[in-house]
Amino acid sequence: MSKVHLETIHHERSRFLGYLAKTGLKVSRGRELIFDEVMCLHGHFTAEELTKECLQKKLKVSRPTVFRVLHDLLEAGIIRETAFGDKHRHFEHVYDEKPHHHAQCVRCHQFIEFPDKKEDLVYHPYLEKQGFKIIGHEMHFYGVCRECQK
Repeated sequence: MSKVHLETIHHERSRFLGYLAKTGLKVSRGRELIFDEVMCLHGHFTAEELTKECLQKKLKVSRPTVFRVLHDLLEAGIIRETAFGDKHRHFEHVYDEKPHHHAQCVRCHQFIEFPDKKEDLVYHPYLEKQGFKIIGHEMHFYGVCRECQK
């Protein structure tokens, strides 16, 4: 693991511990194990995938603990939830993320990330004029990837 990545993880751990202290939550072994596992994941993941990963590694954490800690990580700003229109919630790291959007293949469910081109600058003035307070946005495209078109 690179020094930069270790520093990032250390910084995110400090933020998470600060959140736990501020909210009066305990630093439990389960929270530590799940935090570490989330920091090892890359790309998008679901609670179910994280639970499966913990089970495969024989980490002693329950499924409800995984869901509770994901909520804590969301509230602490360590991860963010992204909606893909399916029945599972997807998460991704916040650190070192450049603004981006997603396209998903409706057949194989592969994700393609593409850079944000400041499209929100087109829509924000219109929505604000309508009295709408924007707190965030996501853009998703659905279609069929190159492999599935073959």
